[in-house]
Amino acid sequence: MTAPTTAPGHRLPLVLRNRAFGTMWVGQVLTQAAVRMFQVGTSWWLIGYAASGSGGLAAGLFMCVSTLPAVISAPLVARAITRCAHGSLLRSAAGGAGAAAAALAVWAGTSDLPVAAAYAAALALATCQAFFDPCLTTSVPELVEDEDIEAATGFELSTQSLAGLGGALLGALIVDSGGIAGLAAGCAVAYCAAAALITTVRFRTADAQVADAVDAVDAVDAAADADTERAGAPPRRTLRQILGALPYVRAILLSFAAANLFTTAVFVVMPLYTASVLHGDGATVSLLEASLGAGTLLGSFTGARVPGRPSVVGSACLGAMAVALAVPGLIAALPVIAGALLVTGWCVGVIGVRFVALFQRLVPTADKPAFFAVMQAVLGATFPVASLLFGLLGDHLSARTLCLIQAAGLVPAALALLLLPRHSRTAEDPVTDRGADSAAPSPAPAAGGAR
Repeated sequence: MTAPTTAPGHRLPLVLRNRAFGTMWVGQVLTQAAVRMFQVGTSWWLIGYAASGSGGLAAGLFMCVSTLPAVISAPLVARAITRCAHGSLLRSAAGGAGAAAAALAVWAGTSDLPVAAAYAAALALATCQAFFDPCLTTSVPELVEDEDIEAATGFELSTQSLAGLGGALLGALIVDSGGIAGLAAGCAVAYCAAAALITTVRFRTADAQVADAVDAVDAVDAAADADTERAGAPPRRTLRQILGALPYVRAILLSFAAANLFTTAVFVVMPLYTASVLHGDGATVSLLEASLGAGTLLGSFTGARVPGRPSVVGSACLGAMAVALAVPGLIAALPVIAGALLVTGWCVGVIGVRFVALFQRLVPTADKPAFFAVMQAVLGATFPVASLLFGLLGDHLSARTLCLIQAAGLVPAALALLLLPRHSRTAEDPVTDRGADSAAPSPAPAAGGAR
């Protein structure tokens, strides 16, 4: 590992003082920006150029295909990460995505591209990304020293939103200027550059990894034994037992899963709105996507400073999102809509920070791996459903009506969160809550958002 070259009080950022981690981070930014660029750009291509009619179902089906691999391939991904060398798996994922994007670029550049080919490419890229992201997170201990693991993990996760924002800005613009062939070529360059960068990274030796793993396991086992002895409970429980013992947390998850069905539809509704209501181009789509992404980043950074109990803050944010998402259904002015999406993104970021921190505090340590896995699955599983549902509705209802449906759908979720049984709220210790948000590992949106 690269040793710090400055005084402890003036150390450079981790990506600058650790060349291996910095290189992998650049590779992560390239791959995540590419997949987001492809999603936004192809959705706009389907609605604005390729699909007949309004293109709602075509765009909804495309977003569904783009998000399914991360949900359904989790067991296969986990086995691959366990059995394969992480460097090889990361190179293969980035290289495979680059090859798929390059093939699509050649096809689109030499003949008319069928819509089915875009769906197939989206499935291939999303599958490669489903292997890349968790493998990179798992590989952090192989890239940095033990004292930098926490900082590296937080840094690596926080850049996902930045990469997604950059990709969303470029996707529709490239389609307007270079078509789907230009979009695919840009993605191919990004993926191949990432694969080339990863090839230069030297991961820690197997012996060092094994020694660190043994030390970590010993420490975890000792801590688990101590916790078990103090609590008088088994260290691990089934998922049903975990959620059964946490009815308050279970109710929160169900509320946000219901909310996600309406919030994540924005990625289908906004391109439809741009084409049918604003009569805009790719630059308009990029502006709206950027407003949502910038709001999410702002909310992630400021969420810990929002006062109040998480249930009250969450309910208020869902209510504010309902109002903001209703604005495009009532006022068809681009600056107003961009501002409404900025507010929507900010609420998403605040919800993510506050509730990930709350779950960190309420869920027992031994149960956290299983709990956070199911949390991502529950919240992520609504995205394909929302994409298909609102895409289908988009071919029969106006985009302004879809915005109002989104807003109305959030109201019951906000009320359900606010009206949780009062005795359950004792879990929200106001003394602990003031500083808990800083303990969150990453500001993962709890109600909306996609890569």
